[in-house]
Amino acid sequence: MSRYFISLFFGMLFTLGISQESKPIDLQSKDTIQRTERYGLRVGIDLSRPILSFIDNNYTGLEFVGDYRLKDKLYIAAEIGNEERTQTEDLDGIDLYNYTTNGSYIKLGVDHNTYKNWFGEQNLVTIGGRLAFSSFSQTLNNFRIYETNRDFNEETFFQLGTEPQEFSGRTAAWLEFVLGYKARLFGNLYGGVSIRLAYLVSNSDEEGFPNLWIPGFNKVTDGSNFGVGYNYTISYFLPLYKKAKKKKKEMPNSN
Repeated sequence: MSRYFISLFFGMLFTLGISQESKPIDLQSKDTIQRTERYGLRVGIDLSRPILSFIDNNYTGLEFVGDYRLKDKLYIAAEIGNEERTQTEDLDGIDLYNYTTNGSYIKLGVDHNTYKNWFGEQNLVTIGGRLAFSSFSQTLNNFRIYETNRDFNEETFFQLGTEPQEFSGRTAAWLEFVLGYKARLFGNLYGGVSIRLAYLVSNSDEEGFPNLWIPGFNKVTDGSNFGVGYNYTISYFLPLYKKAKKKKKEMPNSN
């Protein structure tokens, strides 16, 4: 009987050994790590415009910002806003004219994220461009003109009138080169800043009163089509879906 059990035991060992040898052993480590990236819509506001509206009685403005992650590094971006500003132009301390600009604007374009995040990070350092369009009106509140015949006017300038004159239906279009940064503060909340170099493409500068300031573009400089802008944003990210992303892992050197 003992011989029978011994023979059966060695037979089972032999069979088990054969079955183990028949299974290939994978000694190679996996060369990829599977992870997911969040895709969705980020919406917010420019903080600088409400702050400026609070401290400057001659300005009111509000801008909404947003971007949508289209690809790994590519974002569709947009800004839409409204501004009203009253300004006075002077010469040697004498007020020449006072005017009010009021209108809306929209900017559409793309951002490319150049920042390589560590796993779990979601910060952005972007370069991008915008095509912008503004529709607005200029209201000339009052103005003075220069009087060449001083025999009848002791002052160099005199008041012509205070009846407001409105020049409506003004439009402008421009291109923007944008450098931006967005950092994840906590959760899905982001803080950001951007600097913009704009080039005025078209400007309906009709006779009667020139466009000295354009909503969304800022001040128009004589003899130049360039302008500079900025914004400071707070935005919230709305995740819509996740997409798998493979990150390659370097194999250890066999030498």
